[in-house]
Amino acid sequence: MGSLGCCLLLGLALLGPRAAAARKCDLQGLWRNELGSNMTLWALDAAGTFSGSYHSAVAATNKQILVSPLQGAQQHPSAKGQPTFGFTVQWLFADSTTAFVGQCFVDSRGKETLETTWLLREEVP
Repeated sequence: MGSLGCCLLLGLALLGPRAAAARKCDLQGLWRNELGSNMTLWALDAAGTFSGSYHSAVAATNKQILVSPLQGAQQHPSAKGQPTFGFTVQWLFADSTTAFVGQCFVDSRGKETLETTWLLREEVP
């Protein structure tokens, strides 16, 4: 009986992280990065489009940093696996737009994480 209980606990421990990692990431909500910037994503529809706002903690300008609107889309929103997406931010404090692409995933501890990369397009005079 003792060895059966031990094996059952071990089996449950092994199933826990896999179940968390298999859970699909939810893009909606508040996201923060290590630099203190944050974004809020809302209105994710069945087609995968969403809107939201982005507040940068850093900027290469002496203007006041403002919360800027964002628009994006999730690729294949009904597919299994971790969502990939793209979005743009039109900065209200600068004459530029940033395009982001990324993926949302759930790690083995159940923590949701966004991995993104960006390209900046400045207004050409």
